[in-house]
Amino acid sequence: MNFEDIKGKTVVVTGADGFIGSHVTQRLIAEGANVRALCVYNSNGSYGWLDDLSPEERDAVDLQLGDIRDAEFVSDLVKGSDVVLHLAALIAIPYSYQAPRSYVETNVVGTLNVLEGVRRHDVPRLVNTSTSEVYGTPKTVPITIDNELRGQSPYSATKIAADKLCEAWASSFQTPVVVLRPFNTYGPRQSARAVIPTVLQQMIAGAEKIHLGSLTPRRDFTFVEDTADGFFKAATAQIPLEGQVIQLGTGYDVSIGELVEMAAKVTGSTAEIITEDIRVRPEASEVMHLLSDPSQALAELGWAPQVGLEEGLRRTAEWIEARGVDAAAAAKYAR
Repeated sequence: MNFEDIKGKTVVVTGADGFIGSHVTQRLIAEGANVRALCVYNSNGSYGWLDDLSPEERDAVDLQLGDIRDAEFVSDLVKGSDVVLHLAALIAIPYSYQAPRSYVETNVVGTLNVLEGVRRHDVPRLVNTSTSEVYGTPKTVPITIDNELRGQSPYSATKIAADKLCEAWASSFQTPVVVLRPFNTYGPRQSARAVIPTVLQQMIAGAEKIHLGSLTPRRDFTFVEDTADGFFKAATAQIPLEGQVIQLGTGYDVSIGELVEMAAKVTGSTAEIITEDIRVRPEASEVMHLLSDPSQALAELGWAPQVGLEEGLRRTAEWIEARGVDAAAAAKYAR
């Protein structure tokens, strides 16, 4: 298959209704792919963030409601496709402490269903979505794919398991799967409970005080359009990618304190930052430092991030402001 020319090819995107998945879907539509978009079934018939598609985009995509945990459904979904981009997952770390079985069923069994569907129907390429959380707090930075994996939360444990299934299927069955491991992606459509939208919403709403936990953890933040570009490049790469793990990160990290200062600069906020013990994770489960080595993505995919953190924060703030900010709703995330 000529992966380079994605136009007219059938690309399945699982988790297409979510934050990153919706951006990946729109990028593929713009490139002329025939996108088959899986959105989680719900009684409202909502396609999540894909409800915001323009009429032209909506006409260009095959929207399907279903459940990644249903093996027969997933097998039918991927049949006849050229590429599968698997992004469907439960990702909220705090909830994974409360309902770990649901994370195993969605993130591990769901990935197994995709792998088996791809194997059964000889799909030429599968891109599986990992996370930098699989490293836990690393012993050394920058993190390379040789760093050990540490399941410091139920969520990260399920993503490690999914990654290892991909490794096993590549070795055992020559399943053409590559694992992409994004670092902290942010931007328009991200859950309001994530640190960047939480802080930006409160600043835009004119909050005088913003309550946060520790300001010392450091993160490698990647703008969502850059992450989506990484998925596009993985889908269209001409070189063999089977069995590889590729990180998507900027190679630049900031502390949460530095991030908040930058957000204040972008929004013009003078809010007082109050730190207190509002820990969501158990102490031993907290990940203190994530910093990628982006050289592999550049070498293998020709991928490098294009949007700097300050510019990305500005774009995110503009998107939040354009949608309107409910000051009361923003304030509920302050504690």
